[in-house]
Amino acid sequence: MNGTRATEHVQTIVVGGGQAGLAVGYHLAQRGLPFVILDASQRIGDSWRKRWTSLRLFTPAQYDSLPGMPFPAPPFTFPTKDQMADYLEAYAARFRLPVRNGVQVERLAREGGRYQVATSAGDLTAEHVVVAMSDYQRGRSPAFAAELDPAIVQMHSSQYRNPSQLRPGGVMLVGAGNSGAEIARELARAGHAVWLAGRPVGEVPFRTDGLAARLFLMRLVMRIVFHRLLTVRTPVGRRARERALHSGGPLIRVKSKDLARLGVERVPRVERVRDGQPLLADGRVLSVANVIWCTGFEPAFSWVELPVFGGDGLPRHERGVVPGEPGLYFVGLHFLYAMSSGMVQGVGRDAGYVVGVLAARVRAAAAARPDRASEERRVAVLA
Repeated sequence: MNGTRATEHVQTIVVGGGQAGLAVGYHLAQRGLPFVILDASQRIGDSWRKRWTSLRLFTPAQYDSLPGMPFPAPPFTFPTKDQMADYLEAYAARFRLPVRNGVQVERLAREGGRYQVATSAGDLTAEHVVVAMSDYQRGRSPAFAAELDPAIVQMHSSQYRNPSQLRPGGVMLVGAGNSGAEIARELARAGHAVWLAGRPVGEVPFRTDGLAARLFLMRLVMRIVFHRLLTVRTPVGRRARERALHSGGPLIRVKSKDLARLGVERVPRVERVRDGQPLLADGRVLSVANVIWCTGFEPAFSWVELPVFGGDGLPRHERGVVPGEPGLYFVGLHFLYAMSSGMVQGVGRDAGYVVGVLAARVRAAAAARPDRASEERRVAVLA
């Protein structure tokens, strides 16, 4: 910590002002517990605003609400990224959540029984810290990406906004998950020749915006399968969690036949680069003008200087509560408790559970402290 700056103390610090951090803030506020939310973005909802222009949520509005405030859209419409960003901003304003924007957390450590939080705006201490961030923080691409011809426009999917960023000519999307499929469809419609590289991940066997989904299937999937069946408490949920953490999920909105109809060519994975161009696993070299790496993300928790991580870089926790580090919690991680944990409807439940544990610890700590008046009377008698 910087010894030249005054240190502020707050009972609970929430790191991250996205849907996870705001849900935690809601539950803390409902219990009357003092806290502050620190967020590196300049404006609430910016993490959504910065995603690609045409992005819509995969879940209907009826499943996109945080606790205490319904999403302001017809139940079976799919909100845009900007609608989601505006909802989060309105949510924070409605519940007067103490969000400090533009504050980058640089270090989290534990000294003298308190958590020490160094930020770009000063130092803080706390009894409790909730890291309310997903494990999808930093775009991942292979080391051989640097070997591509400099004339090729390349970017990670997190940097993609719209087709105007690309050169005329063919586009290879590396990674055949939801981001790759959604962007491939957009670029094919824009007139690019598109190759989608990577193994098929499967797909949801119904149209998410179809009549059957509206009447029955989405409710079954969202409320029962993702929220109650696929959890860490069930054998099928634990198997699903292992796959979700390491293999990704099926295509949700875009179907393989949609891509085929648009002329998107499915090709094997990219193994390396030859003569500045991508080399496929089947030995073909494709000449392309653009490459978009839809190869996923990795955690960015290097600022957490505590022994709480496993070999995969993810925090060890029990439903968001970190064993061995009383007062440290995580919310917003993919499949933290259930398949729905990475969705808006699931993060609210996870936040409520973690804040329940936190509140119980606050009560226990208060009960363990000697009553001030009783202590003063005892000292007076002894004197």
